[in-house]
Amino acid sequence: MRLAGKVAIVTGAARGIGRATALRFSAEGARVVLADRDRDALAATAAAAGPADAVLARPCDVARAVEVEALVAATLDRFGRIDILVNNAGYGLRATVEQTSEAEWDALMATNVKGVFLCSRAVLPVMRRQGGGTIVNVASTTSFIGIPERAAYVASKGAVAALTRAMAVDHAKEGIRVVAVAPGTVATDYYDRVVAGSRDPEGMRRMLAARQLIGRAGTPEEIANAILFLASDEASFCVGTILLVDGGMVVQ
Repeated sequence: MRLAGKVAIVTGAARGIGRATALRFSAEGARVVLADRDRDALAATAAAAGPADAVLARPCDVARAVEVEALVAATLDRFGRIDILVNNAGYGLRATVEQTSEAEWDALMATNVKGVFLCSRAVLPVMRRQGGGTIVNVASTTSFIGIPERAAYVASKGAVAALTRAMAVDHAKEGIRVVAVAPGTVATDYYDRVVAGSRDPEGMRRMLAARQLIGRAGTPEEIANAILFLASDEASFCVGTILLVDGGMVVQ
């Protein structure tokens, strides 16, 4: 029960890494607040996450300040504190710079980068009043390397990594740890869509698996385990850390 007594907000909690993280946190004793734009999938995650009195599901678009502020207010009204924020909400877009429209660029950056900014800005005063807290951002291996036809996504995750380092410097002396996990290829719904939408799905699946030294994609649960570690007191000496969890993708 590594998170007993703690309150955690997880964005993008309806599916994939966010869902796995919410379930893992609940199993470790946290009271969890689940935020996502998909109301139906969010409700399903909430139903699986634990006792109703320890779970709050809140539809939220992290790119909209008014909705983020309402999320934080609802969390405080229900649980009275915020110990952990997991900035997981985000998505990818298969396109080069030339193939990306201005609207697509703006929408992706609004969720993947502005969402981290807005959610962090909203919880920082709460954590400061409490005497501390932890923010875990979900970056990516693409925070460090480029991959084909993902220009906007790669740029957004580079920004998340840079923002993680900047916030760590600004808030460490306030007892607020800011860290990030950087997943490699993970078998989420987005992964399935990329495979299904390719001209050669099996070839695409083999290519994505071959990115990792261990020859397979990761699971959302494996990334959730890393987020749990970073969010827990076991990671108290991790400040500004960006933890690669990538099956050996980056070291090749």
